[in-house]
Amino acid sequence: MKGETKQKYVVFSLLIATFLTAIEGTIVSTAMPKIVEDLGGSQLYTWVISVYLLTTVISTPVFGKLADLFGRKMMFVIGVVIFLIGSTLSGLSQTMEQLVIFRAIQGIGAGALTTIPFTIIGDVFTYEQRAKVQGWISSVWGISGIVGPLAGGFIVDTISWHWIFFMNLPFGIVALFLLWVSLHEQIEKKKQTIDYAGIFTFAVSMTAFLYALTLLKEENQVTGSILALFIVTVAGLGLFIWIEAKGKEPMLPLSLFKIRFITVANIAGFLLGFILVTVTFYIPLWVQGVTNLNATFSGIAMLPMSLTWPLGAVLSGRLLVKTSIGKVSLIGIVIIVAGCLGLVTFQTDTTIPWMMFITAVLGFGFGLALTSFTVAVQSAVDWNMRGAAMGSNNLMRNLGQAIGIAVSGLWLSDELSGKALEASLHTVFIMLVILALAASLTAAFLLKKKGNELSIQ
Repeated sequence: MKGETKQKYVVFSLLIATFLTAIEGTIVSTAMPKIVEDLGGSQLYTWVISVYLLTTVISTPVFGKLADLFGRKMMFVIGVVIFLIGSTLSGLSQTMEQLVIFRAIQGIGAGALTTIPFTIIGDVFTYEQRAKVQGWISSVWGISGIVGPLAGGFIVDTISWHWIFFMNLPFGIVALFLLWVSLHEQIEKKKQTIDYAGIFTFAVSMTAFLYALTLLKEENQVTGSILALFIVTVAGLGLFIWIEAKGKEPMLPLSLFKIRFITVANIAGFLLGFILVTVTFYIPLWVQGVTNLNATFSGIAMLPMSLTWPLGAVLSGRLLVKTSIGKVSLIGIVIIVAGCLGLVTFQTDTTIPWMMFITAVLGFGFGLALTSFTVAVQSAVDWNMRGAAMGSNNLMRNLGQAIGIAVSGLWLSDELSGKALEASLHTVFIMLVILALAASLTAAFLLKKKGNELSIQ
């Protein structure tokens, strides 16, 4: 398979696919005020973002497993096609209700774009090369963090918000073509067993859970309907675990969690996802609500994270060849701890340069840690389990982000300015320090593990 595959074109395809996924969040957020102005339905504002995240969380492990059964190429193509259909329909939306439904379709496709590229990297590249390619992928996230808001603002102001969705079409088609002609797989042709029961129970339980968190954030108290949703979540997860334990081809093989590299990477990924989404949302809120500066300064404060993240990822690639995954990931998380401690020092008169320094530290730490964990998961299993392994890892990171924004929102002051906001954000930042310390303790379990203990087929 590796001998026939054109690595350079595979990488180009994956970089384009990653760019589509990475830019989606920032470019849509920038356009939302104009979309609401045109379509109305302001009460559904948050659902345009939330439903995309929800369906991405659900579809990520599903696509990961299906890629093991039917091959990376076929599932990548299906995922991109679904993403482009969702994008086209979103651009054609005439009401906010339509946009929410079509964003859900787009999110299903995004589940493939967030997990299958990492699986392909594990297939096509050697252990020594994986972190290097991962660094390039991280660079795309950094670039999209800068380009997204600028492109979104430009398209909305000069053309129309509809084109923030239509612009995905040419990029997606190019990515499809490049991967189709450059990636060659040899799939064993046999009747495959699909875990329909596992997929259904997982979808129901995750939908109930994330919907309950969304309602909890809106209601600010546990109502009867929220409690019922949590009961459905617990019952659904219990049934899901039972199905996975008994299934012939489980969507999420429980045997993965017997592998220390994967278990540690998944737990740490959940915690770091929680920290990342909170930092991304609440530093701009601090700039505008506490420091009383405009949205432009919010973007300036966050800019260094987009630049230092890929630097950390590239350095991670070089270090992984020389030392253990445990050391590299722990160094990265210790840097994140330092960045979170820096957040706790924020005061009303904290300057933008100091905030930029803190976000630079955080970005560098995330680049080191998350890259090393991704390589660990890619390398811990053979081809026939790699998709499911990456699906589980991306699931935990996405869950961390979904839960992070909902849980941290419970501590957030109703008054989004002044001393009340400052006090509530300090509480959130202290919580992030505790989570970062927990992540460092988790990573410490890999200190005695060497990279050569991994499967690198």
